[in-house]
Amino acid sequence: MADLHILREHALGLHAARKLAFNWAEQVEREFGMACTYEEGRLEDEVCFSRPGVDGTLIVTHNHFELRAKLGFLVGAFKARIESEIVKNLDELLAAKPVAQKHKAVKK
Repeated sequence: MADLHILREHALGLHAARKLAFNWAEQVEREFGMACTYEEGRLEDEVCFSRPGVDGTLIVTHNHFELRAKLGFLVGAFKARIESEIVKNLDELLAAKPVAQKHKAVKK
C-alpha cells in the first residue's frame, strides 16, 4: 500500500475554504468516480472519499487543506501520477475564486 499526504496552506478562512472543498469533492466524484461525504464541523470539516483501491480524507480548516489517502496495491503503482493530479487540482482551485454551485457531495 502507498500513502499520500498533501498539505496546502491558504488564507481563505473556513467559509470560503468550505466552498472550495465542496467544489473539489464534486470534481473528484465526476472525474475519478469517487464517492464523497462531507461533514461540517465548528473548526474544521472533513471530506471522506473512496473508490476501489483508494480511501482518504481531506481535512479543511480556516488556514489549510490536509489530504491523506491510502492507495491499494494496484493503484499504488500510479502514486506519482495520482499525487501530481491531486496537487494540480488543489492548486488550481486555490488559484481560482470559489464559486457557489449546487453541491452533489453528501452532507452529514
